[in-house]
Amino acid sequence: MHVTLDTMVDILKAAAESSRLRILALLSRGDLTVSDLTDIMGQSQPRVSRHLKLLLEAGLIDRYQEGSWAFFRLADADAAREFSEGLVACVQDGDQQITRDLERLAEVKRRRQDRAGEYFSRNAASWDEIRSLHASDKAVEAAMLKIVGRRPFQAMLDLGTGTGRLLEIFAPLYRRGVGIDLSREMLAVARANLDKASITNAQVRQGDIFSPPVERDAYDLVTIHQVLHYLDDPARAIVEAGKFLRPAGRLIIVDFAPHGLDFLRAEHAHMRLGFADRQIEEWLTEAGLDLEEAQEFEPRASARAGLTVKLWVGRDRRLLIADPATSIQPARETA
Repeated sequence: MHVTLDTMVDILKAAAESSRLRILALLSRGDLTVSDLTDIMGQSQPRVSRHLKLLLEAGLIDRYQEGSWAFFRLADADAAREFSEGLVACVQDGDQQITRDLERLAEVKRRRQDRAGEYFSRNAASWDEIRSLHASDKAVEAAMLKIVGRRPFQAMLDLGTGTGRLLEIFAPLYRRGVGIDLSREMLAVARANLDKASITNAQVRQGDIFSPPVERDAYDLVTIHQVLHYLDDPARAIVEAGKFLRPAGRLIIVDFAPHGLDFLRAEHAHMRLGFADRQIEEWLTEAGLDLEEAQEFEPRASARAGLTVKLWVGRDRRLLIADPATSIQPARETA
């Protein structure tokens, strides 16, 4: 970070207070709302809001609006983020106050995930209301199949597999498919669907999208389909997903473009109201991937307030060096 002397003094003044350092430490673990911070820190909303205002003015954090909610995070600018993370790293490991804050943060995140998990459990067999708001699943699936092409490949990983639909449509192409989901109810549905389709080269496992129980650097194709908007830390999910790709492998993400349908948060446990191309590209870059392609699918004509579906393709920038006679290359279209 290279700034004038006066600016640096202002930045240091903003950070040089215990509550604001605590906020930086918490935001280094993910995006949070004012309500989250008040719960964790045990301070009033006006007091927390004042601390956030000072950190915003110093350029150490960013604020972004999603419907009626405001989230805060460390500034996206690399230099500012590195500066804040450096300050946090200087705090002694095991500091009692930070340790208590992180314990409360873990509880906030558990409550979020429990709420999403309850929603999945209640709605494992039906998504009709949301589906009616966006383009048909068949159109998106057809686009995904076209991107991957017809050439067989070794392994696929579907994070947040849900009903196992993606494992089903890509089954003719991969030798080994693995689907990960936290919900036992959803896994039961996925297993039933795979059995019904007589698919024997795929399996589903219970696991967390942030630490799936599978090997790294092992998959030609990783998919995250309509999952990111349920997560409190979608950036981390993308970075973690990238770790499971083989060199030159691809990550396909399907989710919503930014929108203002707040009822999806209140009634369907959506934590994020869509994602912008730039945001996804930044997260892919952080994961060591290049944004190779982005597609958009307009909502159904019958939808009064529809959702635009987005599809993003990230490519692992490492080169694959292998004997084509003995290995299967990453999925791609051939002439």
